[in-house]
Amino acid sequence: MLPTMTVTSPTAPPAEVHSAPVAVRRGRGVTLLGWVGLAGFAGIFALVRGHRSEAFDIALTLKLQRRNHPMLARLMRAASWPGFPPQSRVLPFAIAACFAAARLRLEAAFAVLAYGTAGVATVTKVLMRRPRPVAGTDLRVVTAPLGGTSFPSGHTITYMGVYGFLAYLLHTLIRPVAIRRIAVGSLVGLLAIVGPSRVHQGHHWFTDVTASYLLGLSYLIGLTSVYRRIKARRAGVRP
Repeated sequence: MLPTMTVTSPTAPPAEVHSAPVAVRRGRGVTLLGWVGLAGFAGIFALVRGHRSEAFDIALTLKLQRRNHPMLARLMRAASWPGFPPQSRVLPFAIAACFAAARLRLEAAFAVLAYGTAGVATVTKVLMRRPRPVAGTDLRVVTAPLGGTSFPSGHTITYMGVYGFLAYLLHTLIRPVAIRRIAVGSLVGLLAIVGPSRVHQGHHWFTDVTASYLLGLSYLIGLTSVYRRIKARRAGVRP
């Protein structure tokens, strides 16, 4: 009699099964941080609305723009490039398509939801209507396909949603430690650079960028919280 063998079906989604407890475990304990980010955004919104941040914004922009080494300028342009159209409208859906192709349907759906930060930016811009920086004797504005108003920074908040959530997913899905650190570290580095790049290029004020980081962080934490709950329900793990 031949020994029986257990064969795993090639259609089974192993990443979906094995990553659920990891996604839940690695995402706990950040809800309070989301509320802090929201409160910080509200505080900056009030300062800008009351025109109490202008002198600080101008001084900080001029100080940052004094650092104008060619290598630094190229780095700032590269960091901002994914946030300009048409690539800004293509890359989020390309990321979702990659997850869908890997049979990670939930991750693909949430990658699309992460792009919702673009909508948040549009609504907030309409409410604030803050003018963008204008080139002058000292202030430099790099030519770019800009649209809308200044507050908040659409680049920064959209990056926080799209690439922040991508970093979270890769942190939970990639098993080899070295590859995971490189992938996540690269995305975190992009998030860290995009804000300063918007000020250095003269497209936004410092408070625009800071508010975007805070509001984007709150959105990201809320999104990952919902994602973890769904993963927990599917895997029978407490969120």
